[in-house]
Amino acid sequence: MIEKPHHLPRQLALLSATAADPFLTEDLLKGVLGHGGVDLAKVVEPLPEDDARWEVEPVRELVEDAMHEFRDDRTKADAWLAPRLHATLRLTRREAADRRIWNHLALAVAPDYVAWRHLSAPASDRREPRISRARFSGAPDRQCFSRLWWAAEMFRNGKDYSPVVTACANQDLIHSALKRALIDHRPTALALVRVLERGVASTGRDIEGLMTAVNAAGATLVYDVLAPDEPRDPEVLRQWVVEAESAPPVPRHSLPDGPDEEPVPEESVAALTDYFADLFETAPVRGR
Repeated sequence: MIEKPHHLPRQLALLSATAADPFLTEDLLKGVLGHGGVDLAKVVEPLPEDDARWEVEPVRELVEDAMHEFRDDRTKADAWLAPRLHATLRLTRREAADRRIWNHLALAVAPDYVAWRHLSAPASDRREPRISRARFSGAPDRQCFSRLWWAAEMFRNGKDYSPVVTACANQDLIHSALKRALIDHRPTALALVRVLERGVASTGRDIEGLMTAVNAAGATLVYDVLAPDEPRDPEVLRQWVVEAESAPPVPRHSLPDGPDEEPVPEESVAALTDYFADLFETAPVRGR
């Protein structure tokens, strides 16, 4: 397994896909040898130095704690890390949509975590274990850290991250949901979590069948009408970002708090949960 970079940057920065490409070596993707970090530091674009959110140390400590805590079951690290990564970085959606920040986090700050979490198991056909390039520099639903941040953003209920933990415990839900625009409707996201908690859909095939049915129904049924949401106050998020300067480290044994936005109306979540559960009964699930 590769080691922590010898040269860690003090702050996060922007690393373009083109600049990242030479560092995605065969040895790195095989998980056998990382890089020192010095050469990579020469090709990044700096972020504003006066913003506490860009400090690397809090994120670095998080991933090291995750590797220690979940060394016996690495997939469980997602549900633990997602809300804490979100609450530590305190990004706006515009900032989080810039893939360059995630490229830098994965390659310059925590390539050892990416390898630890996503190195494939040895295959029966004797292919060598390998890490997908997309885990370092890829689409938001595949990149190691962006997928966790966006899952936390989409599945949190105001400041409550507990639905994120449930969502991130199911790899199929994260991967399928983050590819679909419907998940940006908060009652839809929380209703999907409730369906999981009910045990209505559990396997990968179940999730994909449910998501396909939900997506298709959404083309003819406006979920905003069936399950209205509270309007978001942008000032709440702005204040949360500003408070990053004085925020303590996120707790390890309890969930942090997110932006103090209005929670989703319970009646909206309940209505959609029942609707999705009924929808699943007729959803096309392979093998059922």
